[in-house]
Formats: sequence, C-alpha cells, structure tokens
Amino acid sequence: MPPVAGAVPDVRRRAGAVLAAWQVSPDVVEDALLVVSELLTNAIVHALPPAVLRLSWTRDAGLGTLRIEVTDSGPARTAGEPPAGIDPDEHGRGEEIVHALATRYGIHTHPGAVTRWADLVAV
Repeated sequence: MPPVAGAVPDVRRRAGAVLAAWQVSPDVVEDALLVVSELLTNAIVHALPPAVLRLSWTRDAGLGTLRIEVTDSGPARTAGEPPAGIDPDEHGRGEEIVHALATRYGIHTHPGAVTRWADLVAV
C-alpha cells in the first residue's frame, strides 16, 4: 500500500469485500475493518513504506479466527518525535483500539520489517 491520501479507506473497502466473500460474520467484519484501519494508519504515520496487509480466515470447532497482519519496513522516525502535521490529540489511540477488539495481538520484528497482528475470533 502506498503512503498516499485515500489509501487506507481504499484498502479498507477492498478488505471488506474479501471478508464478505469469505462470509465472515458481520459483527467480526465491523471490528476487523476498524483494526485494519488502525494498523494501516500506524504503518503510514510511523513506519517506512511499503505497508502490506494480509488477511487469513480459518474455522475450527465452530469458531472462526480472522488474522489481520500489517507489515512495514520499520520505524521512520526517532521514538518520541511527533510526526509532521499530526495533531497528538487526534492520534495515539490506535493500539488501544486494536487491543480492545482483538482476542490476541502482537508484534513480530524481522530483519528490516515489523509485523503487527491481531486475531479476532467469531462463534
């Protein structure tokens, strides 16, 4: 995903279409699209491009698990330094939102990349 205006809403719409095709529960889809938005926005604001979104849907024993992963090329700025043009009152809650909606979540660091992931489980 290129770091351009309108990229997050476009990818969110495309993710919604994929989840609909997979027949993911509408309750999970609503939360999933919010998590997609938050993880992608985090990658655009705080990391080097590109940002890559991966979705996977598995079913086991009557439960469905949606895994949302966003991989970027790592930090683009020094920790604690605010991004240019970003109002701190309007940002900084994305991680809290992801943590509140996800059943499990985490960060995996690879050489030259960082993957943030979240699992949403549906009955």
